[in-house]
Amino acid sequence: MDDAPARKTLPRLDESLLTHLPPFSRLETRQIRTVLDQATSRRYEAGVSIFEEGHPAERFYMLLDGYVRVVRTSPTGEQVTALHIPAGQLLGIAKAIGRDTYPATAVAATESIALSWPMRLWDTFVADYEGFATETYKTLGNRLSEVHSHVMEMATQQVEQRVANALLRLINQTGRKVEDGIEIDFPITRQDLSELTATTLHTVSRVLSGWEKRGLVESRRKRITVRDPHALMVLGQG
Repeated sequence: MDDAPARKTLPRLDESLLTHLPPFSRLETRQIRTVLDQATSRRYEAGVSIFEEGHPAERFYMLLDGYVRVVRTSPTGEQVTALHIPAGQLLGIAKAIGRDTYPATAVAATESIALSWPMRLWDTFVADYEGFATETYKTLGNRLSEVHSHVMEMATQQVEQRVANALLRLINQTGRKVEDGIEIDFPITRQDLSELTATTLHTVSRVLSGWEKRGLVESRRKRITVRDPHALMVLGQG
C-alpha cells in the first residue's frame, strides 16, 4: 500500500545514477536529465509495499538501491513469492505485458530507493530513448523464464531440490562473499523461503537444520549463508 509516512521524497539526483543502467545506458546526458526531471524518487522502509497486485498500474519504477520481493496471492488467499528483484532493474512494468493493473505486489525486502514515472510516459520512453525498449523486454524475458523454471520445479521436484535451487538463485542474484561462504544480501526468513518454494515452514526448517548439521548452510537472524554451493547444486539436480 502507499503508506505516505514510510516514503520520503529524495533530493535532486545526479545523471550518473542512470548512466550505467541498461535501460538508460545509451542515452546522452541531456536525455538522462530529462528522464530524471520527470521522475519521483522515494525511499521505502523494509516491508512496505511499493505497489499492490490488482491495483491500477499508474507508475513504473527503477530500483536504485535495495531488493524487492515480488509476491502473488493464490485463489485461496495464500501469498507466494514469485521472484526477487535486485537494484538496477525496472519493476511495475505492467504496460510491457499489455496490462493496466499490476500483476503482483512488490514489497521492499530491505530499505530501498526507487525512481518512478507516470505510466503515461511509457510509450514516450519506448519511442524516444534508444535501448530502453530492448533492455526492458530482455528483462521481462528473463523474469518470465525464471518464473517458468519456478513453476516447473514446483511440478517436478522434491522439496529438498526446490529449496536448494531457490537458495542457488538467490545467491546468484544477490549473494555477497563473506568469510564462511556466500550470504544472501537481504533479510530472508524461513517463512519467506517456504513461500518461495511452495512448502511449509516446518518442512523448510527441517531441511535447513539438516543442511546446517552437514555444514552446507548457516541460518541465523533472518540471514542465510550458503557455505557449500557445489553441494547445493548437486542436491538441486536430484
